Amino acid sequence: MRVIIQRVKSSQVTVDGEIVGKIGRGLNLLVGIAETDGDAELDWMVRKCLELRLFPDREGGDRWQKSVQEIDGELLVISQFTLYGDCRKGRRPSFDRSAAPQTAEDLYNSFVAKLRESGLRVETGKFGAMMQVSIENDGPVTLLLEKEAN
Repeated sequence: MRVIIQRVKSSQVTVDGEIVGKIGRGLNLLVGIAETDGDAELDWMVRKCLELRLFPDREGGDRWQKSVQEIDGELLVISQFTLYGDCRKGRRPSFDRSAAPQTAEDLYNSFVAKLRESGLRVETGKFGAMMQVSIENDGPVTLLLEKEAN
C-alpha cells in the first residue's frame, strides 16, 4: 500500500465540475492499493496517517510535535491507482502491481472507514472517477508512506 501524505491548509476534489470532498487544515491522502494488500497493511497505514507528527505545536512553530488527531484536523482521501505505475520499461506505465478495481475499492472503503473511527472529519473523492484535486500544501510537507505485504 502506498499513500502520498500531504499537510494542507485546505484541499478539495471535484468530479464533473462538482465539489465532492473539501477540507480545511489537515492531511490530503492519495491512496494506492497493491494486489497483495490486506488488513495488516490497512491497519498499519491508518495508524501512521493518524499518528505521524506533521504539525507544529503552536502557530508559526517549526518543530513537528502534533499529529492530525491532536490538532483535530481533517482528512481528504483520494484513490489513486497510478501510485503503482511502473515506468521502468517502455514509454507507457504498467499497472500490473495495482489491485483489481473491485478489490481496490473494497480496501479503499475499509481504509476510509477505519480513518473515520478516529472521529475526525474524513472526506473522499469518487472511486474510479476522473477527479481534479486542488491542494494548498502547507510547508510544503509531502511524504511517501509505503507498507509492503509480508
